[in-house]
Amino acid sequence: MVKDTFRHRGKRNQLVELLKAKGIKQERVLEAIGAIPRHLFMDSSFEDHAYQDKAFPIAAGQTISQPFTVAFQTSLLQVNPEDKILEIGTGSGYQTAVLCYLKAKVYSIERQRELYKKTKRFLQEIGYRPKYLNFGDGYKGLASYAPYDKIIVTAGAPFVPKPLLAQLKIGGRLVIPVGEEQQIMTLYVRTGEKSFEKHEYGEFRFVPLLENKN
Repeated sequence: MVKDTFRHRGKRNQLVELLKAKGIKQERVLEAIGAIPRHLFMDSSFEDHAYQDKAFPIAAGQTISQPFTVAFQTSLLQVNPEDKILEIGTGSGYQTAVLCYLKAKVYSIERQRELYKKTKRFLQEIGYRPKYLNFGDGYKGLASYAPYDKIIVTAGAPFVPKPLLAQLKIGGRLVIPVGEEQQIMTLYVRTGEKSFEKHEYGEFRFVPLLENKN
């Protein structure tokens, strides 16, 4: 296993400064990015790119999100310690680790079986412990543990899945990139039994959220 070295930590500090310059302000989010060894979440051949602000391919045709995107989505969530958070798209586990670092109770769903198995094992190895990792369909959410304080979707959704809105607590926040080719980062705040406030935050690019074909 690749180690986390002084050089890696230096590169993370540079990345944190870059994210600050791009407008990320939440101290705890920046602290998480500065603490978590992102290079361990990537194929070793990409290790030198780990602290650039770019997305990179991982297994199963998926990507590890750009650090700015991870920081931006996490900031929109407004994570508090002990928040119960549903993550749709475990992927490499990097976003999962950020949420764990922020002391959230994380429930995460991944629909690519090889990725699910690999990430589940890997997160335990490096000491990040989500409450529950699930192999399943993100469009359905995870009703058995609902309601959630926060829900984050880390893939592009052509529409907002109704189950996700239903599984959000009143006062809760759902952060989801919505769109086909390009996505608009969208925040839904549940204001009542049937009411949601919607806020939009510009264009992003994500791999598509896949429906369960297994």
